Amino acid sequence: MLYEAYILIPIVVVLVGASFAVGWYVNIRIGQSKVSSAEERAKKIISDAEKDSQGIKKEKLLEVKDEWYKKKQEFEHDANQKRNKLQSFEKQLQGREDNVERKVDLLNKKEKDTNEVKRQLDERLKQAEEKQAALHRLIQEENQRLERVSSLSREEAKKLLLDNLTNETKVEAAQMLKDIRDTARLEAKKDAQKIVIQAIQRTAADHCVETTVSVLHIQNDEMKGRIIGKEGRNIRAFEAATGVDVIVDDTPEAVILSGFDPLRREVARLSLERLIADGRIHPARIEEVVEKVRKELDEELLHTGENALLEAGLHGGHQEILKHIGRMKYRSSYGQNLLAHSLEVAYLTGLMAAEFGFDANLAKRAGLLHDIGKTVDRSVEGPHALLGFDLTKKFGEHPLVVNAVGSHHEDIPMEHPIAALVQAADAISGARPGARRESVEGYAKRLEQLESMAKSFDGVATTYAIQAGREIRVIVEHDKIDDAMADQLAHDIAKKIQQEMGYPGQIKVIVIRERRSIAYAK
Repeated sequence: MLYEAYILIPIVVVLVGASFAVGWYVNIRIGQSKVSSAEERAKKIISDAEKDSQGIKKEKLLEVKDEWYKKKQEFEHDANQKRNKLQSFEKQLQGREDNVERKVDLLNKKEKDTNEVKRQLDERLKQAEEKQAALHRLIQEENQRLERVSSLSREEAKKLLLDNLTNETKVEAAQMLKDIRDTARLEAKKDAQKIVIQAIQRTAADHCVETTVSVLHIQNDEMKGRIIGKEGRNIRAFEAATGVDVIVDDTPEAVILSGFDPLRREVARLSLERLIADGRIHPARIEEVVEKVRKELDEELLHTGENALLEAGLHGGHQEILKHIGRMKYRSSYGQNLLAHSLEVAYLTGLMAAEFGFDANLAKRAGLLHDIGKTVDRSVEGPHALLGFDLTKKFGEHPLVVNAVGSHHEDIPMEHPIAALVQAADAISGARPGARRESVEGYAKRLEQLESMAKSFDGVATTYAIQAGREIRVIVEHDKIDDAMADQLAHDIAKKIQQEMGYPGQIKVIVIRERRSIAYAK
């Protein structure tokens, strides 16, 4: 067995080596075949790539040639256009050069003509200077002869001549102004009277006189004690809440409310009526009722403003404007209720505007709002016309209305005839008999001022204010004022009164000139 083992081992070794040699040989043959196959594929790929690159190269060359051809055509087209433009510019330049040459020739010709005219003018100027010198000598000789004949120097004669010319010019100017005014009166008086009379006749309004007290009637005098309260606490609380004085005196079944502000008096009256009807009168209840009445009255002011607009045939407007219109009901001017006055001015302005062909609605709105500045709080200073101007402008009223409100007392210039109509209607409403009242002291002072103002003019001898200050008669010295200058004097006095005085309506100025010759037979 051992012997067989020794024989098998070499055989196995030989077999393993033979199999290894066979495997190695087979592997080499397989690798050589793969290499040769790969080389063939590589050669084929390179060949295909060269063919593709040749095709692409040809395509790109064709594209480049086409692009180059297009660019060449575009370049030639642009070059032709530029060449044509250059040729056109050359023609224009040639034409301009020809025009310039012609103008140069024309200027040369004009220059020659100008030089010739200048020479002629120099000659004429020289001749004129010689003639002027000769004329000056003649004038001096004539002046010397006149001085010898008249026995007056040049300055004296000049002064005498100027005085005569001044006097003649004054007389002629006064006569001319008189003729112009007479003509204007004849043409305008009839139409103006017709329009104003029609407006007045078509407007009828009642005027109420506002006082500074309101009387509240009560059922019995026992209520007076409850109004006063314990140690006067109720009446003090009421006066503090309303700003109105409460007067409880011996007047039977009546309590008097006194205050300068009608709106506050109305709040106090309504509040006291409610407190009396309720029966509960104490400081806390008083403050509660007064505050409630004040709010209700604010709403009533808005409704009053709306009703006033409707009554005037108008509509629209800011709520603050409507509230201020409502406050007019509780304001007065010289005893004339402000709302009634404003409505009357609105009617008058609308009627006159319609006669002239203006916008009647704008005119009525301007007339209704013309005194709205009087409803502004008294803490704000300034003329009521300018306060109304700012108020209406702030809340978007029409510019024409704003200007009419601000200019109806000529605080600012008037921009439209409607502003003048508002001013005229305001004067008509205020001048209506019984519309306004004036204190005795103010009335007397106004008459004295009127007489002294008229007497301040030269040549005035005496003045008399009559017709309750609506007419002033001026008696002049006949030797200082002639007939023509009397008319001018009346105009000057009226103008000064208009500029420096405040008055309702209009004032008539009458200048009287007379000459009396007196002789006595003895």
